[in-house]
Amino acid sequence: MPRRLLIALTLLLMPALARAADIVGEPKFRDADQVVIGTTRVRLAGIAAPALDQLCLNPKGERWTCGSAARDALIKFSGDRSWTCTPTRTDRFGRSVAKCLVDGEDVSKWMVKNGWALAYLQFSKEYEADEKEARDAKAGLWAGAFIAPWDWRVRNKKTAILGAVKAPDTANAILLASASGPVAPSPTCTIKGNVNRSGVCIFHQPTSRWYAKIKMRVSKGTRWFCSVDDAVAAGCRETRR
Repeated sequence: MPRRLLIALTLLLMPALARAADIVGEPKFRDADQVVIGTTRVRLAGIAAPALDQLCLNPKGERWTCGSAARDALIKFSGDRSWTCTPTRTDRFGRSVAKCLVDGEDVSKWMVKNGWALAYLQFSKEYEADEKEARDAKAGLWAGAFIAPWDWRVRNKKTAILGAVKAPDTANAILLASASGPVAPSPTCTIKGNVNRSGVCIFHQPTSRWYAKIKMRVSKGTRWFCSVDDAVAAGCRETRR
């Protein structure tokens, strides 16, 4: 076979070979739709789950740390079992977007069917029927009121509030201001972010010298982060003090 033809065939086969390489192992959980297996960051394909700092309302209309609840539900479902993830692509953050199985059960399907994630219809309609089933059963997030995960970071007064119950008049105030309020949205989201006089976003970990002096107020443009990676992804840098 001519050398050029051999190189051309190899290049054509490389993407297929890469897609066929499964990622196998016990995961470490970053949030409800992202895990790390070995050194590979994996994003569950076809779904979107609430971020760790996301707040929802429970059936009584009370503030609820639904992002942490969704992650905890996934951890309980997984137990100590190994995952087998088949990558479909790599996203812009360098994560392997993959369909993952635990003892043959589709993790994404389980998350949507139990109301802990939404079908990400922009990318796949595979779990659309499972979402309808969860909504009808008022399972997980659907038991109360919440903002779709993809709207959380860009939410405003016109953002749709989803859920099985009628959102109370205070829902907007709770759901729109939660990430910047004086109280951390969950025990795992304690990194403070603020904007300095030069317009630069700075994040402060609890061990930072200025941590206690940073007042978390909506009017000041402050924000809670759940990890250093989240803060960096938002365009912030760590304080130099």
